[in-house]
Amino acid sequence: MVPEPYYTALSAILFTIGVVGVLVRRNPLVIFMSIELMLNAANLALVAFGHRAGTADAQVLVFFVMTVAAAEVAVGLAIIVAIFRLRRRLSVDELSIMRW
Repeated sequence: MVPEPYYTALSAILFTIGVVGVLVRRNPLVIFMSIELMLNAANLALVAFGHRAGTADAQVLVFFVMTVAAAEVAVGLAIIVAIFRLRRRLSVDELSIMRW
């Protein structure tokens, strides 16, 4: 049995890696993957705390969060591909203006 502090420490490390990826990178795909990493870190912490409470409520909530995250990935990736087809390059600095 793995102790709960190990799960929370792993969750904190994964969330920190995600935050660094969002702040440092300029590629929208890498930023997108970093946001997904942060969501998964939060899900891991939620499951760990739900296990400590002894209920399955956290696991049900994580299932819904993963469902919404999958929909977000589909929409976000479609937007990124559409912008790449139009401009032939991806840069967050250029996309922040949003002028076509």
